[in-house]
Amino acid sequence: MTVDVGAQMRKGVVEYCVLGLLSREPMYGWQLADALTAPGLIASIGTLYPLLGRLRDNGWVTTFERPSGTGPVRRYYRLTDAGVGQLALFRTQWRPFAQTVSHLVGEETS
Repeated sequence: MTVDVGAQMRKGVVEYCVLGLLSREPMYGWQLADALTAPGLIASIGTLYPLLGRLRDNGWVTTFERPSGTGPVRRYYRLTDAGVGQLALFRTQWRPFAQTVSHLVGEETS
């Protein structure tokens, strides 16, 4: 049996990638989808909206609406204080975790 290792890794970090993007500026769904599909972190915008719903349910993001000027009103997402805290926690744990995994699978890290 072959397991899609990349898919499993993406599933574990994509929520934090969204939080990282939103830490820079509020973004609407298509902006987030573009930023996440280009490097292959999500397959399509259809996989993004359930993820955003989970982040909102967790209290890590909130939404607001803004006219687009070229079409319908856009729903923007921004971090809440809880989301900022969750991202900070992830950042403190990510580097040691990634270094440990790299060491265990035989990669050199700097």
